[in-house]
Amino acid sequence: MVMTPHKREFAFPGLVVFISTQDEQGVRNVAPYSNLMPILRPTDLVCVASWHKRDTLRNIRKTGEFVLNVPPVEMVKHVIPTAKHYPPETDEFVVAGLTPKASKTVKPPGIEGCLAWMECSLVRQHIEKEYVLIIGKVKRLEMQEDLLDAAGGFDPHKADPLMVLLNNSGMRFVTVKDTGYTEPYGAMFPDGKDRLAHLYK
Repeated sequence: MVMTPHKREFAFPGLVVFISTQDEQGVRNVAPYSNLMPILRPTDLVCVASWHKRDTLRNIRKTGEFVLNVPPVEMVKHVIPTAKHYPPETDEFVVAGLTPKASKTVKPPGIEGCLAWMECSLVRQHIEKEYVLIIGKVKRLEMQEDLLDAAGGFDPHKADPLMVLLNNSGMRFVTVKDTGYTEPYGAMFPDGKDRLAHLYK
């Protein structure tokens, strides 16, 4: 089926994260985002796309800090409460019934109950008329240890990260499924050796 180009998100399953920030007075904000990605394997950078009129973006610009919280599917009920607009003085942790998790390297707290937490600092912004690309540096990454497999990544039989599929009716929330198929990074190279193997020791 041929579809209109603006529906390109229908073809991309998206990871849902909650971005937690706080303003200069310490008022806490939480918002769900699915337009984000890590920037290549060798870096410690992430990219988040944002509309201009977002409290999250304003807080990041003012303080230079934010936390990416990777929630499990059980936290799906918090997506809409954190997506709604509230006055800037509203503590969205309280409104959404979320429990703060103290961060180690940034001031904004993470969110208890999540699968992983990335404490980030703002590196730069790419500003367009309709949107902003936020480039952040991950200063500290923490993942729930009991959900990891022997290779150090999430075990898909234990971890169930919240994801979203879009359609004409709205948002369908889903999670990952294990295919049972794996390959080493080196499989991409002619000699079978991963040029970035030193990063994983």
